[in-house]
Amino acid sequence: MDYAYFPGCSLESTGIEFHMSAKAVAQALGINLIEIPDWNCCGASSAHSRGHWISLALPARNMAIAEAAGLDVAIPCAACYGRSKRVELEVTQSKETREKIEEIIGRPYTGKSKARNLTDILYRDLGPAKIAEKVKKPLKGLKVVTYYGCLMVRPPELACDDVEDPISLDEIMTALGAEVIPWGFKTECCGGGLTACRPGVGLDMTEKILDAARRSGADCVVTACPMCHSNLDMRQVQLNKANGTTNMPVFFITELVGVALGMANKDLGINRHFIPSEAVLTKIGKTSEGGEA
Repeated sequence: MDYAYFPGCSLESTGIEFHMSAKAVAQALGINLIEIPDWNCCGASSAHSRGHWISLALPARNMAIAEAAGLDVAIPCAACYGRSKRVELEVTQSKETREKIEEIIGRPYTGKSKARNLTDILYRDLGPAKIAEKVKKPLKGLKVVTYYGCLMVRPPELACDDVEDPISLDEIMTALGAEVIPWGFKTECCGGGLTACRPGVGLDMTEKILDAARRSGADCVVTACPMCHSNLDMRQVQLNKANGTTNMPVFFITELVGVALGMANKDLGINRHFIPSEAVLTKIGKTSEGGEA
């Protein structure tokens, strides 16, 4: 299974754990990720505020390089996926848009190369059953809530899962042996885009997500968005100073897949979290009474 791979800016900085665990897990599962040579920022954070065409041209260049290689593009970051999927749709639906984009980027791009969210590749192309066959250390005893956030399922035309009740993270976690706890905050916004410009509003939204996770009885939150992970993990430090101890571990989906495949925590980046996450993994293989499963 060959895919072009677009890590994007976050996975080489604040989301390095996603980058590390995505590559390790892909290799173990037989997914060949071929990093796009000389890739550029997709512009997800700000390009759309600068102009329509630059917001399309930035991801189009990456997609065009992958298209020339005859590969669809595996994209871990939910924001990068959304911008790349948007330009794919725009150029396939409008000849004028395609011609304009090709003029700007100086190379052909027809939309034949598809933008794929990495979680969707794990779920649809590989499948939970195939992943389960590779599990060496089932996550039995670990209670999780899955958090999709905004960008994996909005807007609807770009969604890589059901808009109202996404299930890909849930079914992958179940295949790994974890207990997925139902909750009503799967797709609520965590306020990640507001914590810098309107910190009071953003932190309040973040706290509501973490409080709901805690009240659900979960041991941890599992996500597939680097902005959500960074926000929910890092902002707990501020929340703890103001409101006491939260300490809710937040994992990338690929980190927990890697744990279940028997990989070392440090090779997956788990030791890099702001909120210590390794201790909660000692619950794996334990019953609710604390004995061996």
